[in-house]
Amino acid sequence: MAKEQKFQMYLLLVIVMAAWGFNVVGIKVIVSHFPIVTITSLRIFTAAISVFTILALLKKVRIPTRKELRYIAAAGFFNVVCHHFFLSIGLAKTTASNGGLILGLGPLLSAILAFIFLKSRVTLVKVMGIILGFTGVAFIVLAGHGGLSLSSISLGDLYIFLSILTQAYSFVLIKKVSDTLDPRLLTGYMMLFGSIVLFFLSLVMEPGGLKELSNGSFGIWMIFLASAVFATAIGHMIYNYAVSKVGVTEAAIFINFEPFFTLVGAVTILGENISVAQILGFLLILFGVLFGSGALEEFLHQSRRKKKTVYGGKAKHL
Repeated sequence: MAKEQKFQMYLLLVIVMAAWGFNVVGIKVIVSHFPIVTITSLRIFTAAISVFTILALLKKVRIPTRKELRYIAAAGFFNVVCHHFFLSIGLAKTTASNGGLILGLGPLLSAILAFIFLKSRVTLVKVMGIILGFTGVAFIVLAGHGGLSLSSISLGDLYIFLSILTQAYSFVLIKKVSDTLDPRLLTGYMMLFGSIVLFFLSLVMEPGGLKELSNGSFGIWMIFLASAVFATAIGHMIYNYAVSKVGVTEAAIFINFEPFFTLVGAVTILGENISVAQILGFLLILFGVLFGSGALEEFLHQSRRKKKTVYGGKAKHL
């Protein structure tokens, strides 16, 4: 890939991370004005329709096989139902800054589950990264609420952790089906399945939820559309496209920008105060993800291999 094309992909990835980071703030605003599960099901359904509309224009839509349907249901349950259920409830009970920082653990948790279920290689650097990452979360969850004690743990923080844990597990299932089904189409089917399950769940948990949706202002509904269409639907499609161009490893490194943008949004939009403990936690998670996910090792390995190829080519030419 040419340098100019690579720069464009990197720029797209930064834009997506900004959208995802500010989306945490947007969801915090949305769940503060509407019944949590009802609005979450509607948001994910809107995202699913957006994905299918775009894929239909690209002529990428097809009916999945029976085997693919089983994986869609399983991955959709963890990636959409559990993840967004816990995320929305969690953000209603904790700050957007805390939520965004804990969500930054995603690549690290995915690496841990890959060790367990996919028998990935474990190295000393990865173990150090895992320790750093969870130490960072400890600072955010404990010190960020007034002291290093279990009594200071916010229930919302625990829900956020569950949301990213269930999403990380879903990636193990997604890996098993992504070889036969386009990841973008898989995303659309998971969103559609998840939104339907969440809707029926909302009818039980929030019987009058649909009636309360009429109370939202124009501004809140604009935030809703931005979250559903741009951040959730288009954001995931751009990220998947960028991954296919620059590779999983390089794209994964950009995920570390997402908590940063969440902090910026929490301060500028919601007026939240950022503590020293949160900043320290962010830095620990940042290095924890780089080391623990294997992204830094793989990136350095690829860089050395490229240099050998370049210098080897020059030597042969000379």
